[in-house]
Amino acid sequence: MLTEEERQEIEAEVPHYAQRRAISIDALKIIQRRRGWVSDESLNDLAEFLEMTPDELDGVATFYNLIFRKPVGKHVILLCDSVSCWIMGYERLRERLCSRLSVNLGETTADQRFTLLPIVCLGTCDHAPALMIDDELYRDLDPAKLDGILAKYQ
Repeated sequence: MLTEEERQEIEAEVPHYAQRRAISIDALKIIQRRRGWVSDESLNDLAEFLEMTPDELDGVATFYNLIFRKPVGKHVILLCDSVSCWIMGYERLRERLCSRLSVNLGETTADQRFTLLPIVCLGTCDHAPALMIDDELYRDLDPAKLDGILAKYQ
């Protein structure tokens, strides 16, 4: 069930769109920001609220790669794997993160603190390699910088 706060926040966005269903990505982001991910139950409730079928809304949610349809860690690390990042040291960063966190790409740490995900591009190719933790962008990285960055999220 959508909370009253979720409903109000979504309703506040509706006037910005020509059709109610057009708010689907923003509404999914609202749910995810408040709950950490979008469960089947919340997707179904939101679909009804937006006058969509659950399948229509799930199609939006699964197409948009920053909507999490399964639980993620407290902090989501998006590791850019664009060509620029590959050239500038992506593999060394990936190896260090996987080793330091004891996970592979797509996995969550045992303590549920971090989920490590690849992302096609973070749009900062002139400062590659890069990653994003939650909404914080880190650029011009090398493996030595990762420990200090991760320490901020402990």
